[in-house]
Amino acid sequence: MAADDLFAAAAEERLAARGPLADRLRPRDLDEVVGQDQLLGPGKPLRALVDADRLSSVVLWGPPGTGKTTIARLIAQASSKAFVPLSAVTATVKDIREVAASAEHRLGANGQGTILFLDEIHRFTKAQQDALLPSVETGLLVLIGATTENPHFEVNPPLMSRSTLFRLVPLGPASLEALARRGLEAEGATADDDAVEHLVERCGGDGRSLLTSLEVAVALAAARAKADGSPDVHLELVDAEGALGASPVRYGRDDHYDVVSAFIKSIRGSDPDAALHWLARMLEAGEDARFIARRLVISASEDIGMADPLAIVIADAAARAVEFVGLPEARINLAQATVHLALAPKSNTAYLGLGRAADDVRNRAVGEVPTHLRDASYKGAASLGHGKGYRYPHDHPDGWVDQQYLPDELAGERYYHPGPNGAEARLVARWRERRGEVPPADGERDQTGGS
Repeated sequence: MAADDLFAAAAEERLAARGPLADRLRPRDLDEVVGQDQLLGPGKPLRALVDADRLSSVVLWGPPGTGKTTIARLIAQASSKAFVPLSAVTATVKDIREVAASAEHRLGANGQGTILFLDEIHRFTKAQQDALLPSVETGLLVLIGATTENPHFEVNPPLMSRSTLFRLVPLGPASLEALARRGLEAEGATADDDAVEHLVERCGGDGRSLLTSLEVAVALAAARAKADGSPDVHLELVDAEGALGASPVRYGRDDHYDVVSAFIKSIRGSDPDAALHWLARMLEAGEDARFIARRLVISASEDIGMADPLAIVIADAAARAVEFVGLPEARINLAQATVHLALAPKSNTAYLGLGRAADDVRNRAVGEVPTHLRDASYKGAASLGHGKGYRYPHDHPDGWVDQQYLPDELAGERYYHPGPNGAEARLVARWRERRGEVPPADGERDQTGGS
């Protein structure tokens, strides 16, 4: 048994020496953690709980490479509790029950608590998460769950209510540069500033990605140094460029909602450059092009509306192009629609008007269809008075006649408040002229109830 322990220790030592740079540079205590000062700085919430050894169950939520696993291990190291790691990718309900049974025995035998670190907790099914509840609720297990996905979507509400959520953020440039310098020192290499800057810019705030790319760059620089007969390994920009195949695109379920939100808000804000950025980000991440097209069709009516009635036609054409042409070529059609919608004048008056009308339908007595508007096409309708008194607009020279179209209970209500932008202003001017209305003076409330 002693020999087995000796061999295991030797294997662990060799792995530590030969393992990936990211693993070799794992911090030994919380003070060595790069970034996340909003949680781990002096007096900050997570650090205060750890220092007092009063940590209850927590969920660490953040993008890849921001230190979730490292922080969990360091928390356990600073605690008096035992540390049991599991991955939600491979763990089962049976594993959870075994951990709970061991925790109960440990607590009864020597009074020691247990920390269960569950990596990728979002991979657990509802049943598996429910199996954790009794032990977490009683405090038998202190859960540290780690996830890259929004836990409000992926973690059961009962489990979330028993845990404190700590959000980790992508590492900033200063933290990433410090990490890169630490990696260079560990590899016995030096680097030009522009090489380090390039690696920092392209890693997307992911510390692990930075160190992996740095390790490749060091290997490229070492090969060049060997060919030149130089004993020194020095990274140049060409090494950093060679180590980076493509800029990593972070895109989980949470990013799916956040990025498309930024996309639509950029269109609404008439910023074509930002809209194209978010479009490119979605396409590069493999977002469903049909989903993007649907959002463009919605935005065409919600945000552009009557200010540019052609916007809905262009958005619909882009959606059809996605089905007819497909990717990658359909990205061109999506880009055209995106730019058109971003540049178009904006109006949400139709959308708001529908909301006002729906509010009345839900909350007021809306009355019956006026008799003169009822269907008079079937036999016997005339005897009921249907259609009597209806004036056919096409019988009049202007194609319009003044008559009541709302129920008596709502006569005079105005749901549509015209806007002043684009085609809507021209259409409304003609509409007012036909009705004999005087346009409102600047700053006055218009006759439709709008402003």
